[in-house]
Amino acid sequence: MEKVGIGIIGCGNISSAYLTAMKSFPILDIRGVADLNRELAEARAGEFGLTAVGIDALLADPTVEIIVNLTVPKAHVAVALQALDAGKHTYSEKPLGINFVEGKKLADAASTKGLRIGAAPDTFLGGGHQAARAIIDAGAIGQPVGGTATFMCPGHERWHPNPAFYYEVGGGPMLDMGPYYITDLVNLLGPVSQVAGFAVAPRKERIITSEPRNGERIPVDVATHVAGVMAFANGAVVQIGMSFDVAGHRHVPIEVYGTEGTLIVPDPNRFGGPVEFLKKGGEFETREVTEPYADGNYRSLGVADMAHAIRSNRPHRANGSLALHVLEVMEAFQTASDGGRTVTITTQTERPAPLSQSLVDGFIGR
Repeated sequence: MEKVGIGIIGCGNISSAYLTAMKSFPILDIRGVADLNRELAEARAGEFGLTAVGIDALLADPTVEIIVNLTVPKAHVAVALQALDAGKHTYSEKPLGINFVEGKKLADAASTKGLRIGAAPDTFLGGGHQAARAIIDAGAIGQPVGGTATFMCPGHERWHPNPAFYYEVGGGPMLDMGPYYITDLVNLLGPVSQVAGFAVAPRKERIITSEPRNGERIPVDVATHVAGVMAFANGAVVQIGMSFDVAGHRHVPIEVYGTEGTLIVPDPNRFGGPVEFLKKGGEFETREVTEPYADGNYRSLGVADMAHAIRSNRPHRANGSLALHVLEVMEAFQTASDGGRTVTITTQTERPAPLSQSLVDGFIGR
């Protein structure tokens, strides 16, 4: 299959994972990397044997078909709109935008121009999550009833070299980690119809304990502890907790409950992990994962699927409709908290097609 030209904008912390994983997908042809910080782009290019170019030059390159947007969240929509204006498809790191209005603007622009947009996370395409979905699709849990989704930690200032953006508008545990959990739940259960919840910020500033900014104080402009409930269109009701304020906990990342069984889903921040299933009246058993992409960090699988989709003229899985729906759901927790009410979700999205065979081995998809 003819390769698809890729341009990377944003050479920060996450770019290393993307560039490493892209080596697994022959369809991806990286034409250049760019960043507002030219030295950062040159360093990343040198690390991976690539070419550092200016942003304008990358956008003007006719061999680039997809711009992979790895900038900070508040720049996601602006950079993606630049890519669309240049006639490029675009795939952004999560979240799609820092608010629903921004995300909708991007989706409308892509539709008008006849171009594709996509967004992380793509971890739901990993073998562990596809194995969990196969159990649900086979009817093994019966009618879905509910579930839990939990991410709680003390905060990213412990390890990230430049963590301030996690506490700016567009950050916080819901917009940072929520995309993994909610996207995976939509993959498993379908779209969300209503949201209720509370969102609070117990501290107004944080102290960085990572290097090189150890000891520096940073302001907190977003909720850092969010608890709520999602009602899904299929009738399931899932409790969710996202926090940067919890020292430790014993919840598993995702559980899904049905009338005939319970499913333990792997960490949605990873592609693989154990899948456990309990049939009503029995005990938990670990299900063997035979689906691909369960044995490593394939952070760019969504880009590769998008590239294959362009070549074979089919929908890509980590698509703009899914990302916009998840963004609206995440924003709804703050809206529900501020207004003391349940929020009805306006967007609709379809469950992405399952991914049960390797893209590299020639699987084009449905």
